[in-house]
Amino acid sequence: MNIDATVRYLSLHSLTTFSHVLLVRDDAGEPKTSVYGDAERVILSPQTQRRADRMHIRDEANLGTGALASHAWGVRTREWALRIAEALREEHSWDPEPALEVTRTVLRGIGLNFGSTPNTAFLTKVMLFAPETTGSALARIIHEHRGELEAWAAVVAEAAAAGEKEKKHKGKKSGKKDGDTSGPEDDAAESAATAAETRVPPLPARVKARLITGLAPADAIDIALYGRFLAEISGAGNVDGAIQTTSALSVEPASIVRDFFSAADDFKIARQRRGIDFTDAFTRLQAVDAEPARDLPAAYNLDERGAGMTGQQNFFSGTFYAHSVLDRIQLRSNLLNGGMDPERAEQAARDAELAFLNAFVNAVPSAKKNTTAAPGTLPKLVLAHAAPRPYNYAAVFEKAITREEGVPSLLAAERLLRHHSMIIKKQRIDPGAVLSYDLATIELLDTLRDTGRLDPTEVDHPTDLSGYLTAGQPA
Repeated sequence: MNIDATVRYLSLHSLTTFSHVLLVRDDAGEPKTSVYGDAERVILSPQTQRRADRMHIRDEANLGTGALASHAWGVRTREWALRIAEALREEHSWDPEPALEVTRTVLRGIGLNFGSTPNTAFLTKVMLFAPETTGSALARIIHEHRGELEAWAAVVAEAAAAGEKEKKHKGKKSGKKDGDTSGPEDDAAESAATAAETRVPPLPARVKARLITGLAPADAIDIALYGRFLAEISGAGNVDGAIQTTSALSVEPASIVRDFFSAADDFKIARQRRGIDFTDAFTRLQAVDAEPARDLPAAYNLDERGAGMTGQQNFFSGTFYAHSVLDRIQLRSNLLNGGMDPERAEQAARDAELAFLNAFVNAVPSAKKNTTAAPGTLPKLVLAHAAPRPYNYAAVFEKAITREEGVPSLLAAERLLRHHSMIIKKQRIDPGAVLSYDLATIELLDTLRDTGRLDPTEVDHPTDLSGYLTAGQPA
């Protein structure tokens, strides 16, 4: 169906209070922070939130409980060469070595590059987001053109060997050794090697076209939602994502706790609990010819003091404002371009929207989950509303909320709802719906409703946040 432009963008806002967590870290292991407005804030990067949402949607589907249980998925990995070779072995009876070598050569032929170390030789340099069936799909194409591709791969291997030989020959003539500073002779050697490589015939055009088609998003629902960018493969068909995500930020100044910890050594603790046996020592002291203590290697002279290990880690607490937007038209366009018929694409888009709403409410980044139990946190407030354009309310918290003013999460909820009421009035948009899992926030909503100041409709379940899908819209 054609989406009404007045409800194209579903804007989602949430306020969630976390206690002593470490959901995301920078390259130094510290919580990510950024100065915003009048204070430094802790932030949760968009990629952290998007992965949590995507995995939540997929995990529910795999359990058969989510709206997308019957849909196909994409996989983001560097291991496609391994997966294709595995399919060639198991589904087409190829031997392991030619399966790997031909697959890697073919993927290079469509534009992908591989690592240069033994551990990365069959891993692409970038992760490729493709349907989960890609391994079998490309293996089938390679097998159907086996003779042609094996002959082509042999020519590629010969050219590569000739280029390497030419490079070494030029190096010997110039007297250069490994590790010598590069000079004109080295440039000449590189040019010779490159010239040899350029003599390699390209991957047969019809095979290349089939392989690139095999990488198409098809009905992979998460690719339609989050998009993908394949700069390395010309003509592979990039997909503009239907979801926008901003960095979540604390509504109050950054509150980071540096936590010192000590870990006990179980054997040391056992010895300490057992105590030291002095009986034998007293016997030796009373003997006429005391025997020397039994000699033991120095490694057994253990230090019984202190903990087994000490260290420190950082945690942060606070209420975070998060914001995402779903472009309903882009989502349907992605599904149609992937090959779905209009009726199936419409149903898939509706299922995807419900699943995304559920993930926005329930998904939490899993970092340090065993020592913080952060995934058990539910938001204190979720606001959803549809409009012809997206609305980001982060600027509402440009002035940080301090504890001296009151409970930050309640003040943030009141500030967010007041701002939304102003936008409703001035932009004439639909009030949308609001959901809360916090008793104090629900009491605030009750007070606003009783005084005629609550514009959105309060709902009790994430899927009810989508008024577009629950207001009797035609399928």
